[in-house]
Amino acid sequence: MQLFTIFGNPVAHSKSPLMHNLTFQGLNYDGVYTRYRLEDGNELRNKFFDLDIKGANITVPHKEYAFEACDELDVFAQKVGAVNTIVNKEGKLYGYNTDAPGFLKAISEFENIKRVLFLGAGGTAQSTSVILHDAGYEVSILNRSAGRLERYEKEGFETFTFESFTMDEPFDLVVNMTSAGLEDDSLPCPLEILETVIPSAKACVDVIYGKETPFLKFTKESGKPTKDGSDMLLYQGIIAFEYFCDHAFSFEEIKEHMQKAFIL
Repeated sequence: MQLFTIFGNPVAHSKSPLMHNLTFQGLNYDGVYTRYRLEDGNELRNKFFDLDIKGANITVPHKEYAFEACDELDVFAQKVGAVNTIVNKEGKLYGYNTDAPGFLKAISEFENIKRVLFLGAGGTAQSTSVILHDAGYEVSILNRSAGRLERYEKEGFETFTFESFTMDEPFDLVVNMTSAGLEDDSLPCPLEILETVIPSAKACVDVIYGKETPFLKFTKESGKPTKDGSDMLLYQGIIAFEYFCDHAFSFEEIKEHMQKAFIL
């Protein structure tokens, strides 16, 4: 039996084990998926081999550590500098990013979206900013500190810190890319900034799933269409499963079983 896991901190809330185990069972694949709370991202590569893991997903805050842990990277993961899916192939770790295509598919139902504001500049924002830019969206990044914004500035993105934020044109879509609200009642940015950007937005998304975060609560009270991270999680999970099983099953075959995790 092949062992798969998700590395993260926190990780107890993760729906990934249920998603993948239901799919292993439904497709009669000899695998089991667990979760592993990893305190130190520098230990990710060692843990992979110590635990004899075939494949893993990586969630906050370790996606950039995962990038460094890999021996080989696919073209997109190399471009964005963040990895959320790793497969062990004969002792070499191959890294992929399934967050970005999952997110792109998840927001496709929103119409007339052009200008997007990301709240947060971590690993998920890195990959999704690139794929959205390549798909024709205008993406701006807001982050607490300036340090993480440097790579975005070099790549031509509009960036702001909390102190420097201004809004010349409305943003169509506002996305919480941070873990704010996952284990506490915090907002991803100061309330006065949300009070500036939300009223003119057409929709709002939080990449956190399975709970109404303070950000989602605020946006719903403002009467905006909202979406949590469930669709993104499902779609990136399907793509990751394709890598885990070396594309032995189609997207739709995997989806049939994996989506059951969201109704149990």
